[in-house]
Amino acid sequence: MKMFIGASIIVSVFLMIYVFLQYTVINQDNVYHDDEQKGLNKQIVINFSHVVAENTPKGLAAQKFAEIVNQKSDGKVKIEVYSNGVLYSDDEELAALRRNDVQMIAPSISKLTDLSPTWQLFDLPFIFDDYSEAKQVFTGKIGQDLFSTLQEKNIKGLALWSNGFKQMTSNTKPLLHPADFQGQTFRIMPSEVIKKQFELLGAKPQAVSFNKVYQSLERQEFDGQENTISNIYSKRLYELQKYMTISNHGYLGYAVLMDQKYWDSLPEDVKQLLSDAMVETTNWIWTQSKMMNDEQLQQIKNKSGMRVYYLNDTQKAEWKKQFNSLYQSFEANATKQTLDIIQQIKNIESKK
Repeated sequence: MKMFIGASIIVSVFLMIYVFLQYTVINQDNVYHDDEQKGLNKQIVINFSHVVAENTPKGLAAQKFAEIVNQKSDGKVKIEVYSNGVLYSDDEELAALRRNDVQMIAPSISKLTDLSPTWQLFDLPFIFDDYSEAKQVFTGKIGQDLFSTLQEKNIKGLALWSNGFKQMTSNTKPLLHPADFQGQTFRIMPSEVIKKQFELLGAKPQAVSFNKVYQSLERQEFDGQENTISNIYSKRLYELQKYMTISNHGYLGYAVLMDQKYWDSLPEDVKQLLSDAMVETTNWIWTQSKMMNDEQLQQIKNKSGMRVYYLNDTQKAEWKKQFNSLYQSFEANATKQTLDIIQQIKNIESKK
């Protein structure tokens, strides 16, 4: 009897040990899967919000940037792109960035003038002669100096992207001489320099967010507007305007921004990854934007009833003369830093 009891105890002990080992193995498996899930939770997701269509220079650049980062990070970093203002309008996105509701935006340069008046110089008409000149300024020392003006606002500037030169459109008459603007209402981006530009032409400017331009023109709230070919094409503004003047009077660029605190919170390897991907994307978009504007101008000519005119040298001189007081006023009130930048741009022009 004692031997039976002893054997039973030994068997019971072995059974307990076996159950314990099985439980431990199962738990170890669970721990492994939990760690795997924990690793997924460490993925960095950066929400990138912008207000233009996906098939525009900025829209394509945002997608390309996301593809480069998503691929090279092996899933560690994911860029989620939200286009067409689905999250925030161009009037709202900077505040959203500060709240960390989004982590990356790319507003037009005109939107930065409230943060630093120095950026106003890029709204001056005919500040650039061609794409190569704009690229030298945006991707060189001048661009870096301009981003330094945003640091005190806790904004991190990553890159300046190109869209292209702006053109004039109207539903009333061709815009070839300053007198042609007299009395017409124009949608503009919020900028005191742009507003003054249209006032000097005798027009009535009114600032409206980009995602409302089509509806405003459809309701005939404005006679005309200024924009790049790619924006006129992607938003189908050519359907609502009869005349377009290839004036190349202004340049539309975008500043890719992040909140400085958010940027500082990122690991160093992630910062390097984002910086490298941004350089690659920026080089790509400078070529792509010019090609898109050229191709889409031809498509507008082929598929719409819009009449396209080209500003000749004599007419361009008339426009510049009309803006003389704007140039003089701007330089008279500019900071030394702004004047230095203007001089650097003039130096680039003189070397041609």
